Amino acid sequence: MGLLEIAIIAVGLSMDAFAVSITLGISVKKPKFIEYLIPGIYFGFFQALMPFIGFFAGSLFSEKVDNFAHWIAFALLCFIGANMIRESFCKDDDKETGANPFAFFKMLLLAVATSIDALAVGITLAFFKVNIFIAIIIIGFTTFLISIAGVKVGNIFGMKFKSKAEFLGGLVLVVLGVKVLIEHLFF
Repeated sequence: MGLLEIAIIAVGLSMDAFAVSITLGISVKKPKFIEYLIPGIYFGFFQALMPFIGFFAGSLFSEKVDNFAHWIAFALLCFIGANMIRESFCKDDDKETGANPFAFFKMLLLAVATSIDALAVGITLAFFKVNIFIAIIIIGFTTFLISIAGVKVGNIFGMKFKSKAEFLGGLVLVVLGVKVLIEHLFF
């Protein structure tokens, strides 16, 4: 497996992080520099960490991960998405004041939920005898950049259509969760 294939895998893996980053961009009026970096750092780190773990866990761990990973991703994405949908129906005055969409625990949950599929990719990379260090650098850096772009795209879109965009962002998370579940149960 060459660098081009790894880059394509990296882009594919980062699409969930991109979608979630869009929802984060929707949730702030004018993101500060650090608010662009936070999703990139979390998502890039976990998208790199999971294949690394998967690579070394190998097939011994793959059966156990396949049995429940999709349920974890489904639950986390649906929970966060449903909360965003609920908040989209609240008036701005009713919403939590000072709620930080980039809070540690929320970002940690999102990063884990969007990177679980990367664990299986790591197991797959082990079969191709890929240099895992080059692969995780490419995957992590690609996700970092795409996540930053997602925050920007979400912010531009969200400022024009705040509550509709927040609803759509929550719906995207729920759909991603359902997609993960369906892919693992039926395909």
